[in-house]
Amino acid sequence: MLLKKFLALLLLVSLTYHANAQADLQAARALIDRTIPLYSKSFLIESIAPVGGKDIFEVESRNNKIVLRGSSGVAISSALYYYLTNYAHCQITWNGTNLKLPAKLPSVNKKIHKASPYTYRYYLNYCTFNYTMSWWDWARWEKEIDWMALHGINMPLAITGEEYTWYLVYKEMGFSDKELEGFFTGPAYFSWFWMGNMDGWGGPLPLTWMKSHFELQKKILQRQRSLGMKPVLPAFTGHVPAAFKNKFPNAKLKATNWTNGFADTYILDSEDPMFAAIGKKFLQRQTELLGTDHLYSADTFNENEPPSDDPEFLGKLSARVYDGMYQADTSAIWVMQGWLFYSDRKFWKAPQTEALLKAVPNDKMIILDLATEIEPVWKRTDAFYGKPWIWNMLHNFGGNTNLFGRMDVVAKEPAAALQDPKSGKMIGIGLTMEGIEQNPVLYELMTNNTWQTESIDLNTWLPQFVRNRYGNMNQYALKAWDILRKTVYTVPKDKYVRDGAESIIQARPTLDSLTRWARTTLNYDAKDLLPAWDALIKAAPTCKNSDGFNYDLVDVTRQVLANYALPLQRKFVAAYQQKDLVTFKRESANFLALIDDMDKLLATRKDFMLGPWVADARRWGTTAQEKALYEMNAKDLITLWGDAKNPLHEYACRQWSGLLSDFYKPRWQQFFVVAENSLNQKRPIDFIQFDKEISQWEWKWVNQRKDYAIKPIGNATEIAIKMHKKYRLAIK
Repeated sequence: MLLKKFLALLLLVSLTYHANAQADLQAARALIDRTIPLYSKSFLIESIAPVGGKDIFEVESRNNKIVLRGSSGVAISSALYYYLTNYAHCQITWNGTNLKLPAKLPSVNKKIHKASPYTYRYYLNYCTFNYTMSWWDWARWEKEIDWMALHGINMPLAITGEEYTWYLVYKEMGFSDKELEGFFTGPAYFSWFWMGNMDGWGGPLPLTWMKSHFELQKKILQRQRSLGMKPVLPAFTGHVPAAFKNKFPNAKLKATNWTNGFADTYILDSEDPMFAAIGKKFLQRQTELLGTDHLYSADTFNENEPPSDDPEFLGKLSARVYDGMYQADTSAIWVMQGWLFYSDRKFWKAPQTEALLKAVPNDKMIILDLATEIEPVWKRTDAFYGKPWIWNMLHNFGGNTNLFGRMDVVAKEPAAALQDPKSGKMIGIGLTMEGIEQNPVLYELMTNNTWQTESIDLNTWLPQFVRNRYGNMNQYALKAWDILRKTVYTVPKDKYVRDGAESIIQARPTLDSLTRWARTTLNYDAKDLLPAWDALIKAAPTCKNSDGFNYDLVDVTRQVLANYALPLQRKFVAAYQQKDLVTFKRESANFLALIDDMDKLLATRKDFMLGPWVADARRWGTTAQEKALYEMNAKDLITLWGDAKNPLHEYACRQWSGLLSDFYKPRWQQFFVVAENSLNQKRPIDFIQFDKEISQWEWKWVNQRKDYAIKPIGNATEIAIKMHKKYRLAIK
């Protein structure tokens, strides 16, 4: 009898494996067809069993075909990308793609075998869903999921459309649409709604949005799962509508405030019996609608401190949060963003952190060390006290536009942590940036760690990256990238720099050189970047037909000009302080001309344009009212962030064509008028009054209806060369 049961189980496992393998093959074949349709028939794909639950792939030649063999759809896709980058010298990034394959595909002389040391390769941050993905449709998501698979991602955060499931749950609990109207935020603010930081801002959210994005989520999950990914779905954190206190007057609620200019939100106490009941109800409904891979994201204290720092209290609270998941799914694994341990270290000392984590079984929780490249929290928490954890690169905050990164850290530290006997249960690596579609080199580099246990040698990797990107090994391009590596992509150990600097252009007009969010402090000396600009200009005749080169040339030119804005600003500030009106007018005119030139430069690349962001937002609207709401959300997030008095203004600022000419420039022009009047009238600028007036102008701009160019204008290389001729001698 036992033998029969064992054989039956073996048969079931075998049938399941073959069914999954067949699905992986179909999904991988479809990805190949989308990626290189003209060459698709030159590739054979085969399935291979994983080793120890971890992905492997192989690449070899057979009968004039390239064989891609992998343990999942992701592994096969990674095999394809390995071949494309290492043999065909191609590259696929958000900002420039080179898929110019040779007519005769290069053969693989010796079989390549790669095994990932990481069970999980995590992707996305709650904030990415708004700072970059707010307006994505299925076509854009399909491209991103392909990018994930090609780059080895198998554990993506998947929270699109979450609001519709919550809408259904709360309707079942008896809440009316009117009671929920002030709960759901507008589409650009879901990240902070999901994390319990705010209610209602940017709304009310139309039901049409909820339904359309629920359907979008079903497509996203189906595609991700077909490739063998295990999406992380949301769970209940205690955040409930304000109307909850009226409908359930005996419920134990705590009002909390994010302190960023928004109203209180309400958190249901985990001791309240309704906490587990709602958590169970939500997960059951979500599973019924979307299925599950048993991975759930829940961040109970995102930038909000618990009511007590008593370790016993925190342990019990953590246990109850997990219990809410367990009641709905006994296989539930809690995936926690470890941001709180980084951002609020004064509260989360060792006793508090250990109590929070140890209350959940080790095999039922995974910690994301969210910004490991900035500060490896695992090193001061005894590797999260025995919990499985993932090494992540955060890199970008707010979706800002700047050249920045810790290239050496990303190349060395994941492997160093993997090999460190003190790293405990490090089971993965990941990308947790707040915004994407920038600095593609950092993301190519980080994902290159997926298939190796040793650190990456940048001396060989970076020239290969340049060759794949530009289609050749141009000496000037290589020189430029060597300089970029040593300047923008290096953070000296004696400097604490969280992320890249912005330009003074993006600051609310000021006589200061530093502002809270439009920070101008560089991690390098601005003059040291100039030789990289010179070298790229010299590389232009050879590399100008490369999409990636055109992006990089615009990006480096943009960065040089963005940096140059600060010395220009200091000139008109000095003139103002010296009460030299003639010089002030001349230097302020030069500053405005720089903004115009940057706008013209950035208009040559869709990557740097406001128009698509606004147009994509409006496209989701089904009525004029909805279109206006979404346009307001799109423009508000990247400028004021909230209302006219919001302290987060400029947090998500961008250097985009259209935004420079229609927002930053007019704002500075108004400041210059005020400054000139103060000089003429021999009285100081009333900055309190100016801020009040300019914030009202900003709010009006956010709410006005306007179209911007959605297609690039001009030749990127030609305009970059003109900018170089105009400014290079002046910039020192």
